[in-house]
Amino acid sequence: MSRTVFEVDLKKAPEDNAQKTHNRWHPDIPMVDMFKTGEVLRIECYDWTGGQVGNNDSANDIRDADLTRVHYLSGPFGFYGAEPGDLLVVDILDIGALPESKWGFNGLFAKENGGGFLTEHYPKASKSIWDFEGIYTTSRHIPGVRYPGLIHPGLIGCLPDHKLLAEANRREAELIATNPGRVPPLANPPHAATALMGEMTGAAKEAAANEAWRTVPPREHGGNCDIKNLSRGSKVYFPVYVNGGGLSMGDIHFSQGDGEITFCGAIEMAGWIEVKVEIIKGGMAKYGVINPIFRPSPIDPKFDDYLIFQGISVDEHSGEQYYLDAHVAYRRACLNAIEYLKKFGYSGEQAYMILGTAPIEGRIASIVDIPNVCATVAIPTGIFDFDIRPNADGPKRSVPDVAWAKSS
Repeated sequence: MSRTVFEVDLKKAPEDNAQKTHNRWHPDIPMVDMFKTGEVLRIECYDWTGGQVGNNDSANDIRDADLTRVHYLSGPFGFYGAEPGDLLVVDILDIGALPESKWGFNGLFAKENGGGFLTEHYPKASKSIWDFEGIYTTSRHIPGVRYPGLIHPGLIGCLPDHKLLAEANRREAELIATNPGRVPPLANPPHAATALMGEMTGAAKEAAANEAWRTVPPREHGGNCDIKNLSRGSKVYFPVYVNGGGLSMGDIHFSQGDGEITFCGAIEMAGWIEVKVEIIKGGMAKYGVINPIFRPSPIDPKFDDYLIFQGISVDEHSGEQYYLDAHVAYRRACLNAIEYLKKFGYSGEQAYMILGTAPIEGRIASIVDIPNVCATVAIPTGIFDFDIRPNADGPKRSVPDVAWAKSS
């Protein structure tokens, strides 16, 4: 039997939750509680924006979202016996939507508010709402698709120690300094004004907030890795940096494509996670672990037919040749897939959202054949209500016009 160790009230702002959430990483954030290994813990989570995005047909909330407030995390949870150098072994037993919130959202952020993988092509905010029916999801804003969710926490990890905290702050500050005025920025430095630090108070809270990590990127401790295969039945091995481990999680996704390319890139949702934790003493040294490792879910959605789009490391605007640049190659593969889907009646934004939310498979096919990386995007043909495969008659417009959510 599981027991609920963290509860959220979706009728209240996360800042007013009885149990205090946190939206920064810092070694001094106190544990919510300490637990024995082997217990089954049920943990409720806000959506990553803390309720800033509503179930409506306007994308103004995406346009105006305050990204200095994200992500809202449940935890940190401590475990007796966990010490620096150990591995915290986290079994993800089950995940689901909260009964009062069986819907999710996907969004394209405006370029000036974080943008996304294809922000130069789609710089304005837009949004799609997705309804859940058992294991399946559909959207009133993107007709013609229905697929089972590979539900997972986009963000899960352990607290860093002071040494790792300082090192990441140093290297990210150096990166920002190379182009401090860039839009979107190169990284997100500490921002104390909107920091939630769990149960920390007073001067200690203020001092920690000034150096605490923002939660946007993954780092050595785990964090915002957005790995779609960390689903029910997965097992994750996290490096332990502080006594107790300090496990936190949130940013639950109903479904996501590899790369989470729209940035608000999965079907984002509030929900719950059940986990069980064990410890491998000295596991970091025993196995040479620097970053987390994991075993994937045994219950992935099963598709037996894909249409696969290739991309190479050549800039789509200038024709500039890049040397083995996987970022450019994957971007080109995604753009090629979007242009293809537009032939069936989707807008570019709708096709972009499909790639961000559906269980697409992204791959580095080749990274040794100079000068071009070959990256691929594989779209399951079975998610569509119509046949997207090429034929001699050419594409048939199959998608009805719908009013999808744009910003004003």
